[in-house]
Amino acid sequence: MKEFFTQLLLIGGAAFLTLTSLSVRGQTSSSQLAVTPPMGWNSYDCYGAAVHEDEIKANADYVAQHLKKYGWEYIVVDFCWYYPHPPGSKASPPQQKRLPDGEYTPSLAMDKYGRVLPVLSKFPSAKNGNGFKPLADYVHSLGLKFGIHLMRGIPRQAVQEKTPVLGMEGVDASMIADTNSTCSWINLMYGLDMDKKGAQQYLNSLFKQYASWDVDFVKVDDMSRPYHKEEIEGYKKAIDHCGRPMVLSLSPGKTPLSEAAHVEKWANMWRLADDFWDQWDLLKPMFKLAADWSPYAGAGHWPNLDMLPIGKLSKRGPVGPERYSRFSEEEARTMMTLWSIAKSPLILGGNLPDNRPQDLALETNPEVLAVNQKGINSRRLYRKDGMIVWVSQMPDKHTRNVAFFNLNDSAKKIGVRFSELGIRGKVTVRDLWERKDVGEYEETYNVSVAPHGAKLIQIY
Repeated sequence: MKEFFTQLLLIGGAAFLTLTSLSVRGQTSSSQLAVTPPMGWNSYDCYGAAVHEDEIKANADYVAQHLKKYGWEYIVVDFCWYYPHPPGSKASPPQQKRLPDGEYTPSLAMDKYGRVLPVLSKFPSAKNGNGFKPLADYVHSLGLKFGIHLMRGIPRQAVQEKTPVLGMEGVDASMIADTNSTCSWINLMYGLDMDKKGAQQYLNSLFKQYASWDVDFVKVDDMSRPYHKEEIEGYKKAIDHCGRPMVLSLSPGKTPLSEAAHVEKWANMWRLADDFWDQWDLLKPMFKLAADWSPYAGAGHWPNLDMLPIGKLSKRGPVGPERYSRFSEEEARTMMTLWSIAKSPLILGGNLPDNRPQDLALETNPEVLAVNQKGINSRRLYRKDGMIVWVSQMPDKHTRNVAFFNLNDSAKKIGVRFSELGIRGKVTVRDLWERKDVGEYEETYNVSVAPHGAKLIQIY
């Protein structure tokens, strides 16, 4: 077993991504996209709608230098990269005004086919029609993958200007938009009427463009609350048509549990709740959501508990003042433990170059990350009086992972009977956060857990 943990410390990102994961709902091919929960960084929690190219590069550099060998790989530009923010703006989310003559201001960066483009004031390498290709090339040169955020639908500006749909003679944006389908918190887009001739072709034209930029990951917003079934299918069909594999992430929640069978077929990851931030009262409800959705986690389809608000947040909005995460160290470890054993995608939200040692430690424990990337049959064993026990197995079917959570405001002793895990005889218990064996036990293991804290052990 010592040799096992020695090898585990040496596992690189590529190795994590090629592991075959068995879903509780069946076995899937190891060649499938997102065979393990995606791991990466997203710009939203620290830059809102106004991230700049140099900030994307700085975070990509940090991932390449410090995190890539642990499996972190996606670098995602979040929303409104096509919106011309004034210098120093923290506007989030931005809005457009409609002038008396019908035009929209400020004008989005957009091509003649109604497809938004990176605004040059934020992404200067997009000049001369380059789009995100130069930035994607930079990210790829670091051995990482590149992603972008999209708002559902088609720009209202394109509808007003009646921009043609690429490859569809006689069809323009005004003919495929559903002007009654709007987002409640940003006014830039209309939904698409997928029954209209040209709607799917418009989406196909978007993803042909993203394929030409070498995009690897797309996060589509305003998709799950309410649940836009036809448009979700349209985006997945467009990805399949574009000739380049891309992870499809749906946002925000609450994704209806009644649509579980549909979403696991059509998306690679989907949000379970609205935006998650560094507040204990937002963390506690995630335990029930993760338990409700655990049967639907498997290779290629991952219920998503949202980004991890670790480290420096809100440097340019969007919620609250610039700060380090308000989670205590115990609460941050609880969050990371739940995300890991529940097999949620792991997407960091803080500005990585500002990381403190405790932030980096949360992000680089290979034994904890292995529970996320390799664990199978994850489930909540029980919950009582604010104490939760969560279990999973490793692929050898012999090694068990057990997480103990204490949601109370005082320390609690929490235990597990080995018979509940199908284990008999003497076993070794290893503390995965401390990365050390703690002893041999028979029948039961009990541990004191700090208020708002968690323990994660492995039994073998």
